[in-house]
Amino acid sequence: MSEPIIAQKSPYVLKMKPGSFYWCTCGKSKGQPFCDGSHKGSSFAPTKVDIAEEKTVAWCGCKHSKTGAFCDGSHSRLA
Repeated sequence: MSEPIIAQKSPYVLKMKPGSFYWCTCGKSKGQPFCDGSHKGSSFAPTKVDIAEEKTVAWCGCKHSKTGAFCDGSHSRLA
């Protein structure tokens, strides 16, 4: 699998508390938008994201964002 699976064509908008999170890059995780280890055996690895203060985050759901874990609207250009 060289291209990630599109988990959804919209962001996961979540209120996040401070901490470290691992964003799923492969699209196979059952706990989107976070990694559950489903990438094992593939070329994908999760992206660690550190959140310093409580805030609302738009996590990329399509896995094609040019800004990594954060939605940049790329989902609107996917077929």
